[in-house]
Amino acid sequence: MLRSARTKKRDPEGRMPLAEHLRELRERLAKAVLAILVVTVAAAFSYKEIIDFFTRPVLDSVGCPTTFADLAKRTSDTTCARITVNGLLAPFTLALKVSLTAGVVLASPVWLYQLWAFVAPGLHERERKYAYAFVGAGVPLFLGGAFFAYKVLPRTARVLIGFTPHGVDNLLPLDDLLDLVTRMVVVFGLSFEMPLLLVMLNLTGVLSGRRMLGRWRGTVVGITVFSAVATPSTDPLTMLALAAPIWALYFAAVVFSLLGDRRKARRAAPVTG
Repeated sequence: MLRSARTKKRDPEGRMPLAEHLRELRERLAKAVLAILVVTVAAAFSYKEIIDFFTRPVLDSVGCPTTFADLAKRTSDTTCARITVNGLLAPFTLALKVSLTAGVVLASPVWLYQLWAFVAPGLHERERKYAYAFVGAGVPLFLGGAFFAYKVLPRTARVLIGFTPHGVDNLLPLDDLLDLVTRMVVVFGLSFEMPLLLVMLNLTGVLSGRRMLGRWRGTVVGITVFSAVATPSTDPLTMLALAAPIWALYFAAVVFSLLGDRRKARRAAPVTG
């Protein structure tokens, strides 16, 4: 009795015919897209709450007063921002954009798993173990960087709004604000992954801890320049708010790599009787 290609046992090293590869890729892409669509539809019913979650810190920081008590406190030198939406179709397109973004982000565990399940069979056992560690540590680091950006955003908004002439209200398009928030969250999140990448390079034997330590000055300067470019404001405190955690994570990666190299050296040392 013939068995279908789907039930055939795979090669121990993960090899399979090209047609089977393409079939599996199609199925995993379909599952990933379906998960994104389901979450996108669910997020569409709460897109206003999602927008409020991201814009509330900025409004609390630089938003124009809306109550009589707040208006009484406002002086002629007070600068504030009013969030606006331009155009008849803008609210609808904004709802689609926010819902789709939420779908991609919230469904990431599903499509990341599908990507991993497609790639994993072709990896060796050691590579697979490192990949598990990378994913397990990478997600909390990315979320930590994203949360850090969310907390830094109000101060960044105050600095940027300070360039507005006195007595003039700043009209801030909602789509521009969401783009700024998204960019900061992604940049902060990815920047927190850099030390993890160094650790993985060390574990695979590509980069030694001593070499990382020898280049710490250039790395610190590079992180500082990157932070200055990545943060949208010219405020040095905002730049340092991004640079300082990456410095700390970098030196933690150096210490981890040095200790790991020392353990490898002890294991490789010949045993003398």
